[in-house]
Amino acid sequence: MSHDISASAGPSLKTGFGRWKLLGLGLILPAGILVLWQILGQMGYISDLLFPTPLEILKAFVGLVQSGDLWDHFRISAVRALAGFALGGGLGLLFGLLVGLFAKAEKMLDPTLQMIRMIPSLAVVPLFILWFGIGEESKILLIAKGAFFPLYINTYLGIRNVDNKWFEVTRVLGYSRIQQIRRLVIPAALPNILLGTRLSIGLSWLGLVVAELIASTSGVGYMMSDARQFADTPVVFVGIIVFAAAGLITDYVVRLAERRLLR
Repeated sequence: MSHDISASAGPSLKTGFGRWKLLGLGLILPAGILVLWQILGQMGYISDLLFPTPLEILKAFVGLVQSGDLWDHFRISAVRALAGFALGGGLGLLFGLLVGLFAKAEKMLDPTLQMIRMIPSLAVVPLFILWFGIGEESKILLIAKGAFFPLYINTYLGIRNVDNKWFEVTRVLGYSRIQQIRRLVIPAALPNILLGTRLSIGLSWLGLVVAELIASTSGVGYMMSDARQFADTPVVFVGIIVFAAAGLITDYVVRLAERRLLR
């Protein structure tokens, strides 16, 4: 009996050890960079103003957490990013379905949307501020602009890559247009839609940085801009790390959903 248990546990133990080994190998480079960075900073080879040591950044992070400022700013930023993603990504999915399913809609909408896609986000910031002020509307719309196009393009491509034979099968089975979309189009295009979702979430965080650095009185971007004015570089690095961690976590959540949905 004990022999059977050990035999069955053997592969899982090996798999777990392999994962930890890969994780350890992946940490070697960043850990080495941090150690070298700390040593060079303490020896004075690196300017504290430009590149504060990792320990100084850690102290700034702990201070912001203890004061509650970091959580307050991050909560506001997260709401903005998710609201912008929901608006832009939702419209991108809707327009991608529309343009992908109907040739007339593609001819009517796609050229205009592609032209808007080529306009840099920084170029429309002055207009958004002029039209909507420096309140939440301009920030969320700026984030939504960036989140719109990855989902739109990937949804469109996913639908167009569906084999026409499957559409013929649904016609033979007597599917309505809604059934065809729900049972064929969306499942077949799901890998592209999820890829677009990952890209849209990433661009939502990038758009948030642009929005908060230019016109804001709260959020992580504002915290970084305020710290820059007072030459508080460790806080700027804390903001960069927070944005990177938030983007990584949201991408990981989407990948978990992707594994379940594509199973």
